[in-house]
Amino acid sequence: MTKNIAILGSTGSIGEQALEVIRNNPEKFYPVVLTAHNNHKKLIHQAIEFRPEAVVIGCKESYKKVQEALIGSGIKIYAGKDDINTIVSLPQIDMVLVALVGYAGLKPVINAITAGKDIALANKESLVVAGDLITKLARKHQVKIIPVDSEHSAIFQCLIGETTNKIEKIYLTASGGPFVGKPKEYLQNVTKAQALNHPNWSMGSKITIDSATMMNKGLEVIEAKWLFNLHPDQIDVVIHPQSVIHSIVQFIDGSMKAQMGLPDMKLPIQYALAFPDRIKSSFPRFNFIDYPKLTFLQPDRNIFSNLALAYEAMEKSGNLPCIMNAANEVAVEAFLEEKIRFLQIPQIIEQCMQSIGFIPVPTFDDLVETNRISKSYTNKLIVQNR
Repeated sequence: MTKNIAILGSTGSIGEQALEVIRNNPEKFYPVVLTAHNNHKKLIHQAIEFRPEAVVIGCKESYKKVQEALIGSGIKIYAGKDDINTIVSLPQIDMVLVALVGYAGLKPVINAITAGKDIALANKESLVVAGDLITKLARKHQVKIIPVDSEHSAIFQCLIGETTNKIEKIYLTASGGPFVGKPKEYLQNVTKAQALNHPNWSMGSKITIDSATMMNKGLEVIEAKWLFNLHPDQIDVVIHPQSVIHSIVQFIDGSMKAQMGLPDMKLPIQYALAFPDRIKSSFPRFNFIDYPKLTFLQPDRNIFSNLALAYEAMEKSGNLPCIMNAANEVAVEAFLEEKIRFLQIPQIIEQCMQSIGFIPVPTFDDLVETNRISKSYTNKLIVQNR
C-alpha cells in the first residue's frame, strides 16, 4: 500500500531530500500535503510535479501567487501558521514528516500526535522544548516517533531487536563542523561564510551554524534523552570527522553496536518513511578501502561552550531547554545577519539562561510564554552587545 506523507517544510533541505526519496519510490509513498514557510516558487514547482491534495504557504502574503499558479490543478491551497498546525489532522495522512526548523515545529508535532499520526521527526527542537509533554502524548495516542536526524536514526536502528536489553551508554557522533581543532582565538573573528562551510553535510543555514557552534549536538543530546528514555550521564558525544559512524549504543555487557554509512541524509529519511521495512536504494555504498582511517576526538566544551550549556539545560530540565533554544534561534539569526560575532552566540545564550525565570514543571502555556519572553530578552541583549 502507498503511504500518504505530509511533509512540513518541503522546500527546505530535508523536505527536498524527502521528495527525492518519494520521486524514486512513487509506488510506496505519496506526498499528500506539502507546506512551506515563504518559498512560494519552490512550493509551486513541487505541487505541479507531485500533485498533493493540499499545500500550505505559511506566509499569507504569498497565498495569491500560489493560488494563481495552481488554478485548475484541484490542489487545495491554505495559508498561515495556523493552517500548517491544523492540516496534520487530515484523516488521509498516514505519517507526518516534520522538517520545520526550530520552535515552529512544536505545535504541528503535538497536533499530529493528538490526531494519531506517526511522526518522522527531523525537528529536534520540539523534543528539546517539550520532550516530557510530547513523549507522554505519544504513549497516550500510541504514536511512533521515528527520528530522522542521522545520529538518532542510528541509535534507533541499533536498538531494533534489543527491546529487553538495557543501555549502558550511547555515543552521539559529531563531525565537529568547520572549526574542529581550532583554538578559541581563531574563532574570535570567523565569518558567516566560514561558519556556513560544513565539511560533510549539506544543510540549511540555521542548522549549519548550530553545527559550527556544536549547539546542534547539544540539542541532539537533549533529544536523545527523550527519544530513548535516558539519563544525562548515559549520553556522550564524540567527534568523528569522517561522519561514517553515525552513532553507537553500548549495552550493559560492554558490547557496542554502531550504524555506519556515507553521510547522506536521504538514507535516514527513507528509513523513517518506510519503517518498519528497509527498501532498496541506489544510494552510494560505503567502501572501507576509501576510509582506511576513522578518527575520534573528545569535544572541548570550553571552546564549544554551547555543548556545556545544553548538558546544563538537560540536567536541570523544566523550561531551561526552552530558554536555551529560544535564545539560540535569535542569536543564530543575528549572527547570520552579521549583527553579532560568532563567539557572542554562546555568551548571549548563557546570559539568557541565567536571567529568565525557571519553571521546574512547565505546562504547554508556560513553554509558549517562556519562548516569547526568552526571544524578546535575547533581542535586547543583542542590541546591547552591538
